[in-house]
Amino acid sequence: MGYFLVTFVVMLVVIVIMAVGVIFGRSAIKGSCGGTGNCVCKTKCDKRKKLEAEQAALSGGES
Repeated sequence: MGYFLVTFVVMLVVIVIMAVGVIFGRSAIKGSCGGTGNCVCKTKCDKRKKLEAEQAALSGGES
């Protein structure tokens, strides 16, 4: 039980530090591609291709 409490407190401290950093830094936490909509990968993964196909179908249907 002691290990659980120590681990919980350490994780809580890390989350608080990250939240304070985001609040004062005014920048969002980003993934490996730089966040949503900014994919700079040379080859697109299947998930990205599917997302772009869905967006094209939605925008094509509205015209």
